[in-house]
Amino acid sequence: MGKQGGRLYLVSTPIGNLEDITLRAIKVLRNVDLIAAEDTRRARQLLARYRVKAPITSFFEHNEPAKKEALIRRLVEGQAIALISDAGTPGVSDPGFRLVKQAIEEGIEVIPIPGPSAHVAALVVSGLPTDSFHFFGFLPPKGSKRKKRLEEIKEMRGTIVLYEAPHRLLRTLQDIKDVCGDRQIVVARELTKMYEEVIRGEITEVLEGLVGRKIRGEITLVVAGRGRGG
Repeated sequence: MGKQGGRLYLVSTPIGNLEDITLRAIKVLRNVDLIAAEDTRRARQLLARYRVKAPITSFFEHNEPAKKEALIRRLVEGQAIALISDAGTPGVSDPGFRLVKQAIEEGIEVIPIPGPSAHVAALVVSGLPTDSFHFFGFLPPKGSKRKKRLEEIKEMRGTIVLYEAPHRLLRTLQDIKDVCGDRQIVVARELTKMYEEVIRGEITEVLEGLVGRKIRGEITLVVAGRGRGG
């Protein structure tokens, strides 16, 4: 227990299939004083499914600075708060880092409730080495920062895991090929959902297979490290 009586729970939630939630996560969500959710509309669907009636408040990228202080005050007063993201594990390419950091500084106990994470799910089904990997979230959308990140990826021997938006997928695959060469890659789309799809192959053949397709959904890319094809 920290210096203060409050507790901040980092609760992982399903990335698609609502059945992918732990019994412990449900128990925590039912018993906290407040749930801070990145997307309250999506969160309410999950909470209704499991008869969770705790109060809910929004906590997303653009209101994080203001909301963080209010949540810290409640934690210092001794309340228990659960943080959930849009999907998966909060704090991974989602808001939460600053809240966790300040909670620790205030002596508040921070407790992880493990569960789904899209980048881990994609990595383990990729067929590429899992002994060493690098997770980068989303690439910078353009410019020198994007080029610099791709140059970093080019030299890494560990497997690389990235998130990408559907409308940028083809461009990102081409950029990776241009900078890093024609490596083995995996496109994991809509993991755990009805239209789940995992495409494996060299970048050239994956690009050829995607030509003319309307690409939708959440996408995770898994790229072979330098000199490692799996």
